[in-house]
Amino acid sequence: MNVPVEETGPATDDGSGDFFNRARARLRFDIPPGLTDAGIAPSTGDQGRDFMLQEIARDEPMRAAAVLIPVVAREEPTVLLTRRAAHLSDHANEIAFPGGKIDAADASPVDAALREAWEEVGLPRDFVEPIGYLDLYGTSVGFRILPTVAQVKPGFDLRLNAGEVEEAFEVPLSFLMNPDNHKQGWKLSRGRMRSFYEMPFEERYIWGATAGILRVLYERVYLK
Repeated sequence: MNVPVEETGPATDDGSGDFFNRARARLRFDIPPGLTDAGIAPSTGDQGRDFMLQEIARDEPMRAAAVLIPVVAREEPTVLLTRRAAHLSDHANEIAFPGGKIDAADASPVDAALREAWEEVGLPRDFVEPIGYLDLYGTSVGFRILPTVAQVKPGFDLRLNAGEVEEAFEVPLSFLMNPDNHKQGWKLSRGRMRSFYEMPFEERYIWGATAGILRVLYERVYLK
């Protein structure tokens, strides 16, 4: 959940496959009803954020989306992220996971995430082994995001879609799964304060939904 919790689990992955073993033990492919049920607003445990999501759900139907969390099984595992193109009207230049809206032709949310990863950065499906879904994540612009965690074999060659993606890069999983790197900020939204996570890495600023989903990944894999 997107709120502080007692940190009782390991702070970082040990690089030996412990993360993948834990993820397989804790994640499933059960699709939460809130992905498509407009009457269910995603819950985060943060009162301000939950209020915002409930207000958004009342104002307009929240749109179903899927993202891929590609964890590359290198000697030191990494997470493949993208920086959105500078000319985009929404979230230009922001750090994101490969992903987007779930289309009617997609067989499942995981299928949508794999399709988007191929379309955005050219990540071949045969390099990707899906592990399971995280919790549903709601955003301030009206998306219900279902993240798919996946193990990715090294050796792939990427082909970026310049219309959507400025660059693709990898961040050590150990950095992203270390709660010391999970900074918390606050902002006013719809008359209430809500929290958000930020994880600055070198010259890149990872925040918002991307950082929030990474925090959920940490909590699901190491704290539950």
